Amino acid sequence: MALSLPPFGMWILAFPAAAVLWWQLGLLGVRRRLAAGWVFGLGLYGIGLWWVTDFNVYGGLVLIVVEALAVALASAIVPRGRGRTPALAGAMVLLEMARSSWPFGGLPLGGVALGQAAGPLAEAARLGGPDLLVGLVWLGGGGLGAVLVTGARWTRTWWAARSEPAGWRLLTGHAPPAGVRTLGSVPVAGPVVAGVLAVAVTAGVAVAGRSAPDGGRAVSTIEVAAVQGGGVRGLDELEVPPQEVFDAQVAATELLEAGSASHPPALIVWPEDVVALDQPLAGSPEEQTVASLARAARATVLAGVTEPAGPGRFRNEIVAFAPDGDIVASYEKVHRVPFGEYVPWRGLVKHLANLSDVPEDAVAGHGDGTMRTPAGDLGTMVSYEVFFADRGRAATRGGATLLVVPTNTSSYSTAQVPTQEVAADRLQALSEGRDLVQAAPTGFSDLVDNQGRVLARSGLGHRALLVGRLSMRDGRTVYERFGDLPVLAGALAGIVGGWLWAALVPSEEAKVFRRRRLSMRRQGHS
Repeated sequence: MALSLPPFGMWILAFPAAAVLWWQLGLLGVRRRLAAGWVFGLGLYGIGLWWVTDFNVYGGLVLIVVEALAVALASAIVPRGRGRTPALAGAMVLLEMARSSWPFGGLPLGGVALGQAAGPLAEAARLGGPDLLVGLVWLGGGGLGAVLVTGARWTRTWWAARSEPAGWRLLTGHAPPAGVRTLGSVPVAGPVVAGVLAVAVTAGVAVAGRSAPDGGRAVSTIEVAAVQGGGVRGLDELEVPPQEVFDAQVAATELLEAGSASHPPALIVWPEDVVALDQPLAGSPEEQTVASLARAARATVLAGVTEPAGPGRFRNEIVAFAPDGDIVASYEKVHRVPFGEYVPWRGLVKHLANLSDVPEDAVAGHGDGTMRTPAGDLGTMVSYEVFFADRGRAATRGGATLLVVPTNTSSYSTAQVPTQEVAADRLQALSEGRDLVQAAPTGFSDLVDNQGRVLARSGLGHRALLVGRLSMRDGRTVYERFGDLPVLAGALAGIVGGWLWAALVPSEEAKVFRRRRLSMRRQGHS
């Protein structure tokens, strides 16, 4: 399953991976289902979240162990019977929702949905967002498992029936010896039909997503530039002089002076926190420089700014400069990175860990992220926020016609987080039916259309300018209208329905398990 995620991107592996866990859960008791799910989770997040260990090895390992418990709990509440296919899909959706919201606001990175951003299920995000993709992976995987396991069981019995001495009697119609299974004793129709139905539903929802509302026709277009100053990756903010980062952004932006291109941009997007100040932005030299760039380019400039907000606190915000140089809008980051931008329970944690890398806490922002600018109504998600579907939905409901993601992944030494962020960009664009532009100081910067297609993407580490024409839209997707509630209801229905199905129609695995448990009890009593 981990290999289906970026940067590996082998999305098709998610389905046989889900099928294997589905098969195992039909053979185990509750405690062993819990253990099997936990081991599966360790493999998934041990690879998908390994980047955390670059910052703190012990903390990263603890995080992986804890995150794996979500898969363990989902596996434990799945029945052994035939209803485990819908129950498994529902349980995985429910626990993914929980993992993405708790603790400390959740951690959606490493989620199964990110692996499907480049696959055929992606367009279903218009109907139910990323969590619907999670459910479809497990529903399709469970259906695949049902078909393969039933077929393997029937083939094994057929092969045994051909062997001597019992086989000839079975094939010639004579009564088989006691204890020998016949082909007729292997249930085929029910499990196969159920498996095929699960796969068909998965495919059907994916097809429905292709024809679902996608944000509508463009009401206008805009020339956009994402500015990437470049620099060395794998260093934290304390190792890179802020002035060096700022100067790199200025130098790259100066290449976009008005008249230097046939279609000069109307919107210039700078990355997150490239204007890092030890004083307020108002009246600072950096404010005057960015304002001058906006006037020279005759464009709206969005710049990521950090500035002091009192003792031990700072603001992480995006500031919009109009073409005349005036500041016309700002947005403070709502979803802060725990232990990256702030430390929960700092008073306690400081006795347990070195907090020198996070000396201050970011102020929690508020609002839906919509910024009213001369370039249009922009839905802003700052870095980490792009992984949270509710941030894009809030901005779109607030009237945003274009999504903007100023980010900073420079401290990550590998491409794992940047590639997962591009996948999140694609899912946001699909879920909300909006084009999207992302700017990062060292990459990846990208331009994505409302179909989830990456129109342009920069490399990592070097200076780059991405200039392209994006569309402004005001249509609504099904997901933007109804949010996560229908998917949540479907997940709960899958769990309840699965348990009822298992109770009414026990599967072959469940019967075998009960016979084994009864036999063990009798032997223990003897």
